[in-house]
Amino acid sequence: MNIIISKRSKTPIYDQISSQIKELIKRGELLAEEALPPMRRLAKSLQVSVITVQKAYEDLQREGVLISVAGKGTFVAGNFEEAMREEQWKKVELLIKELAGAVESSDITMEQVIALLQDFARDSD
Repeated sequence: MNIIISKRSKTPIYDQISSQIKELIKRGELLAEEALPPMRRLAKSLQVSVITVQKAYEDLQREGVLISVAGKGTFVAGNFEEAMREEQWKKVELLIKELAGAVESSDITMEQVIALLQDFARDSD
């Protein structure tokens, strides 16, 4: 598993680890139900604390990306795509809430916003 961390980055190391694991899964380099390296081994190879790797694994478990089986290890969840869709949905919901707030405090109508979104959707096709 090829993970590269930057100790100079403003992004916490555990976030760098978890985002790169997600990316490896998206690219098909880590498959559903595939075992991840034990925390100690990954921490040693990245030259970081075991607690840092533990935090990354725990965050990914909370998101439904990984599952942990006592005595056996940590594995890519079989329902990773569903977990990622849910995460994307939450991001879109937050953006829509921000947009709704901006529209509410302006003289732009919701119909104009919808038309603009449809224009963007057509342009991206």
